[in-house]
Amino acid sequence: MPTTTPHGAWPSPVTAEAVASAARRLSEPRVADGAVWWLEQRPDEGGRTAIVRRGPDGTVADVLPARANVRTRVHEYGGGAYAVDGATCFHVELADQRVYRTDPGGVPEAITPEPSEPAAVRFADLTPDPGGTVLYAVRETHHGPAATDVVNDLVAIPADGSGAPQVLASGHDFYAAPRPSPDGARLAFVAWDHPHMPWDETGVYLVDLDPGGAGEPTLVAGGPGAAESAIAPCWDPRTGALHLVRDRSGWWNLYRLEEGPGAPTLRNLAPTDADLTLPPWQLGQPLCAFLPDGRIAVALVEQARSRPAVLDPATATVTPLPGSQTACNGLAADGARLWATGASTTEFSHLACAEVTGAAADADVAIVHRSGEVGLDEAWLPEPRALRVDVGEGEVTHAFLYPPTSPTHEAPEGQAPPLIVTTHGGPTGHSPPVLSLATVFWTSRGFAVLDVNYRGSSGFGRAYRDALKGRWGEVDVADAAAAAQAAAARGEADPARLAIRGGSAGGYTTLAALAFTDVFAAGASYYGVADLALLAEETHKFESRYLDGLVAPWPERRDVYHARSPLTHAGKITCPVILLQGLADRVVPPSQAEAMLAALAERGVPHAYVAFPDEPHGFRKAESLVAALEAEWSFYLQVLDLPHPEDLPRVDLR
Repeated sequence: MPTTTPHGAWPSPVTAEAVASAARRLSEPRVADGAVWWLEQRPDEGGRTAIVRRGPDGTVADVLPARANVRTRVHEYGGGAYAVDGATCFHVELADQRVYRTDPGGVPEAITPEPSEPAAVRFADLTPDPGGTVLYAVRETHHGPAATDVVNDLVAIPADGSGAPQVLASGHDFYAAPRPSPDGARLAFVAWDHPHMPWDETGVYLVDLDPGGAGEPTLVAGGPGAAESAIAPCWDPRTGALHLVRDRSGWWNLYRLEEGPGAPTLRNLAPTDADLTLPPWQLGQPLCAFLPDGRIAVALVEQARSRPAVLDPATATVTPLPGSQTACNGLAADGARLWATGASTTEFSHLACAEVTGAAADADVAIVHRSGEVGLDEAWLPEPRALRVDVGEGEVTHAFLYPPTSPTHEAPEGQAPPLIVTTHGGPTGHSPPVLSLATVFWTSRGFAVLDVNYRGSSGFGRAYRDALKGRWGEVDVADAAAAAQAAAARGEADPARLAIRGGSAGGYTTLAALAFTDVFAAGASYYGVADLALLAEETHKFESRYLDGLVAPWPERRDVYHARSPLTHAGKITCPVILLQGLADRVVPPSQAEAMLAALAERGVPHAYVAFPDEPHGFRKAESLVAALEAEWSFYLQVLDLPHPEDLPRVDLR
């Protein structure tokens, strides 16, 4: 029988080191010559990202030397940092941001010039042309330290490094997804301008290619003033037809450009009240793959769950594949074999393979590679439960509740657990229901965890996504508080022991919830925003006008920025706070945490500050992940008056 022990004090086999080792993440699958390739982020190897290849015989091996770190800093969030053409691999090296070519049996050789300033010229979304002579890419050139000093364009890089990149398109603030047609005659791409983000208003363009460069682009979907997000162009290799995703219906659906004697038209291949892609925070997300029988693999995103599915244009249907994935982040097809990277409620990040020869619902799906094993019995794994919480005026918010789960311990009868509310980053993003050892770390110790997909989250359609516009710091805070109170009202959380945590935009929501509500007893902000005005002035180009839509036009409505900033209202924060910050962060600079730290100290609010000198936005190194998690754990134990293990480093709470 389980031992009776108060919530929050249960012994657990899940250590911070185990959490860090389980943080390996697979993404961006590619196929070529019967092999499948993918990226693997490895905290236990200094936070580097490796390229891994699984050959036709099932042999899995790293492609590049152990010193290689495959990551582009375009938009700071990167994406599309590698490409495959047959057995040849191209990648962007983090240290210098140059593009390298690696032939079979060879070593990486740079094919882009060395810039005058280190990492001043960056490349992303690498895409080979059908002939293998050119590599298309998004280029980002930094002429100075300010966001206004950055220029983005589309270029063609000679694949053998024999010349300088050639500009194909310029003039827009941002570019993405350069995709050549199967015959190499045309190039599709996405472009947009400030103050919009790619989930707000973008255009898909087509341009004719010739040896001398590119012609004048033609807009085929979206564009300035269209108020729609048109993204993710891709070509059917059988028919040469262009496909793209747009949200004109209120959902990101897949359209085909139908060209004939008359004007080209876009046809929605399967109208559905669900998104068929994810918000493009990163470039190069492969979430559409063509099967040989005319069907198309997509990522079906419903209620924050994303899973591989098959769209059949003949029947205008979208059918999920069997299998357990609840978070699909990449797709690639090799004939009728579909490869998908993702995770589920019972599996960490993994690569799955599906043989899609008959009905999609009958496809044979198998996991062929896992990011790692932790040897944890399933009895320790919490089963997430979806919550729909009424927040008033006919509005709702969504969340996933992970209850305390242990096969060895239980709480005294009638005792409710402490609750940790998690607010995701973005804020245009979502928290899917997946197995995360970081979550199990808490639930196995007797905490409940509540992942809140507040209004503004993706995965619920455009109307829900747009509900945060002009109201960041209001509706997200209200939703987090309402979800926590709803869990407490049902006896699933102790109303006196509610904590809130989040990173980046989630860190802002965390700090705002502490300043503008009295619901929470503690808060943990990972590289969170404290001063909106400071963020608008200091952040990188990609997000430098993001707040125009989320808050108000800057700098005209400086008053709104002042009113919504947790730093402005630090005097209202009365509960303890822990701040965790990477000092190499260029998205939310350390000045944000340092300003909040000074305000808390001045007002005598109990606080802790943990800084990591070499970490960027989002901690990547295993030692940083361990130190951050142990500091946060020690913080909660001290604040919530729970037993503190002797071997756990005690964070300095001042």
